[in-house]
Amino acid sequence: MEFILRQSAREQLLHPQTFLWCTGIEDTFITSPWPATGRTLDEYELTGHYERQQSDIGLMAELGVRAARYGIPWHRINPQRGVWEWEWTDRAVDRLLELGIEPIIDLVHYGLPSWIDQAFLHPDFPEYMAEYAGRVAQRYKGRIFAYTPLNEPRITAWYCGRLGWWPPFKKSWPGFVAVMAGVCRGIVRTVETLREVDPEILPVHVDATDLYQTAEPSLEEEAERRQEIVFLALDLISGRIKPSHALYTWLLRQKLREQDLAWFQEHAIELPFIGINLYPMFTEKKLVRTSAGGMRIRMPYGEGKLVGDIGRKYWERYRTPLFISETASLGSIKKRQAWLEDSLAAVAELRAEGVPLVGYTWWPLFALVTWGYRQGTKPPASYLIQMGLWDLDNNLERISTPLVQAYQTYCAKGSATVGQLQRPAEPNATLRV
Repeated sequence: MEFILRQSAREQLLHPQTFLWCTGIEDTFITSPWPATGRTLDEYELTGHYERQQSDIGLMAELGVRAARYGIPWHRINPQRGVWEWEWTDRAVDRLLELGIEPIIDLVHYGLPSWIDQAFLHPDFPEYMAEYAGRVAQRYKGRIFAYTPLNEPRITAWYCGRLGWWPPFKKSWPGFVAVMAGVCRGIVRTVETLREVDPEILPVHVDATDLYQTAEPSLEEEAERRQEIVFLALDLISGRIKPSHALYTWLLRQKLREQDLAWFQEHAIELPFIGINLYPMFTEKKLVRTSAGGMRIRMPYGEGKLVGDIGRKYWERYRTPLFISETASLGSIKKRQAWLEDSLAAVAELRAEGVPLVGYTWWPLFALVTWGYRQGTKPPASYLIQMGLWDLDNNLERISTPLVQAYQTYCAKGSATVGQLQRPAEPNATLRV
């Protein structure tokens, strides 16, 4: 098979007729039980993917996608310090490649093995993560060329450091920043290790996007700060956080040290390929004042132009190829179909402008179990959210919807669905500082 997702293949990614149609299976792994319920959150277990691995990957092939974001469970591969178990992951990789699907391996998707005490705040976490990544890359060297070190670092830091729902259960802005720093050190060390194993590997950095706005003059500063925080992980790992950066002083106020920021400048990595995760029901954020004078964030359902607004922001800031690494709408098939069409129309507009948005991922392939399951007491089927191309019934059977045929048609047309990319006006700016 032809491997396009190599670090050396940037020009191929930017070819006017190249477009990566992708999909993926929700793979959130939270191994720490919720105290009141004793429940963990393992999406592969809750949706039956561990048992249906081969047939689920077969569904991907039915779509005709060229690539897939695919998470592997660190907590199962490495259940104890120094213990490595590869059988399940080997079968998944073999099946993907056998069917001509190039994997973008998702190394960490929120959760860690339970033996890493204090999770992302463990002083050795970056080295643990780098060791794990190195072992994966060595095992699949010459077969896998694309890796996402850690999915959605900002959301990870939010749930682990600000909300306190996931380990290490911090509930403050200093906690958020501390987790973010640990996460980003792990990403940097992982990329360094992947390059040592195989220089052909393409790091694919994926984060959630948000668009913060307000009509309240008193909230403009907060909206601007939160918009900068959206880019914090990418700015940290690429060494952009210097004294002139909008968040530099704020980070110091949250107890991050100057030497920590200097470390990221000294170890700055390039951003050769960025994935943006966006959803019409979550991504647009409106800051408003409450009647009591506090602040509230509303999330109106977004229109297709949301894709264009966000795509332009990332292109203007980073000047590197982009792809939509997650998007979907929840609700009826009609609503999902409308978002599919509207978001792809926005992708076509961006490409016509010369913004190198070179791929699209409908995520998830089939329904997922909402994260509230971990805190709840009802059966898993009560927490199913239908966002996929296939629905899941109460027995976890995969039920095809008309979205499957629509996506197959788009994939078969390749770049014709979204139009040829007009060559970007400027070359990729080097991000090594």
